[in-house]
Amino acid sequence: MNATIVKQDIRKIDKATLEDFFVSIGDKKFRAGQVYQWIWQKGVCSFDEMTNLSKSLRTTLEAHFTIQAIKENKVQKSFDGTIKTRFQLHDGHMIESVLIPVPEDNRYTVCVSSQVGCSLTCTFCATGRMKRVRNLDAAEIFDQVVQVNQQCLDTFGHPLTNIVYMGMGEPLLAYKNVLESIERISAPDGLNMSPRRITISTAGIAKMIKQLADDAVKVNLALSLHAADDLKRNQIMPINEQNNLAALMEAMNYFFEKTKNRISYEYIAFKNFNDSMDDAKKLVVLCKKFPVRVNIIEYNPIDQADFEKSSEDKINAFAQYLIQKNVTVTVRRSRGKDIDAACGQLANKD
Repeated sequence: MNATIVKQDIRKIDKATLEDFFVSIGDKKFRAGQVYQWIWQKGVCSFDEMTNLSKSLRTTLEAHFTIQAIKENKVQKSFDGTIKTRFQLHDGHMIESVLIPVPEDNRYTVCVSSQVGCSLTCTFCATGRMKRVRNLDAAEIFDQVVQVNQQCLDTFGHPLTNIVYMGMGEPLLAYKNVLESIERISAPDGLNMSPRRITISTAGIAKMIKQLADDAVKVNLALSLHAADDLKRNQIMPINEQNNLAALMEAMNYFFEKTKNRISYEYIAFKNFNDSMDDAKKLVVLCKKFPVRVNIIEYNPIDQADFEKSSEDKINAFAQYLIQKNVTVTVRRSRGKDIDAACGQLANKD
């Protein structure tokens, strides 16, 4: 009986290994560079698209390898221009990505997922109600950027300007694959996007924030803070019990001192929970430890949580207090709420 060749995703193979493969079949090493260009610069999803390779070579590649590209499953468009796309992975699991266009600021941002589901169980987040199934591999994250970039070009006539790792999952718990995806996205022989236009958002894992600093990653860092004292943060973010604010501030300061990369706090305003002047004063204290900007975010209700969004008056008063204390503040109005595409709403709902 003939042995069946188990096909490996060619995107999980490093260049040196691919060079060895081409030599083993009697071809030239430089073919690996050609294939890498098709995969990581042009983002192709099939060997047939590699038109500078001979038909016979493409057939050989097809016999030995596969390209496990993500596939568009469902697209929803919001009245405000936001587009949410559900993608199916090669093993049948689903993830979501969100395109957030702000044409007046010339900003076109993709919010990418890094895990199938999430293990952190933040009480206000729909994704946190899903169990974590697995980490996405680097190519699956890369695919989201390539496909949403094409969507952006087709819809708005403009390429993506920014990437935020703020979709499904905790990026720092998929650390190796997230960093590899950033490398591919930012490399000159990849998509060549500036890492300064990439932001990793974390619920707060002190050890991994320090690892980011030690690895000299040039991206921006956003901490999903949402409460400026441990008692409140413990209530809504169980991860705070192992990564309290003192540990997080020390890690964030370490990150800033080593990288000088931009840091922001994400702060969802919940009615009568974290939107008082006392909360604002505590937040100011956390803003004086290193340079940081604060993004105050409207809460987007989900079925499984009892929180309500803070009133506009309270949010504005909160923001004004921070501004008076020389804190850089942006109030973010929710985008894509009508299609469950806003912060905390990604849950693969039909």
